Amino acid sequence: MTKLWLPALAFALMASGVHAQDARYANADDNAHYGWADVLRADPVQAVTRTEVPRQECYEQPVVRHEGGNSTAGTVLGAVIGGVLGNTVGKGDGRKAATVVGAVAGGAVGNRVSGQGRDYETSQTQCRQVSSVSEQRRIVGYDVEYRYRGEVYTSRLNYDPGERLRVRVQVEPAD
Repeated sequence: MTKLWLPALAFALMASGVHAQDARYANADDNAHYGWADVLRADPVQAVTRTEVPRQECYEQPVVRHEGGNSTAGTVLGAVIGGVLGNTVGKGDGRKAATVVGAVAGGAVGNRVSGQGRDYETSQTQCRQVSSVSEQRRIVGYDVEYRYRGEVYTSRLNYDPGERLRVRVQVEPAD
């Protein structure tokens, strides 16, 4: 019984091998094979890219500030001083009137003097947004010259192939 089984197995293996060989010709795109070409040269192709980079630029700006005085304190102080001075003038009811007039006049003068305040200079940090342009060279591909079966070809690739390049060879009928 083992002798009948061996020929059947051999026939099955041969039939599957023939089928596998015929399957590779079933599609027209399969009329291709792969090989190796020798790279003669690979020249990098460069491009310049420009990038706009925003940044903040800060500097010190001189500014003049006004410090207002205390007009309430100046008015009260002026009124007191004016009242004391007015009180020293005259006698009796005239002294009272001089005191009132001195207090009113002194309050007005004190208000005006203290309300002016003073000016002073200081600095303030000012910032603004500016852009700087950065240019960079970068490799965008390689112009490759290679030899396959005695013929020289060129292609632009996006990588450096090294010394050898795998090529796809497709054969089609010419009309």
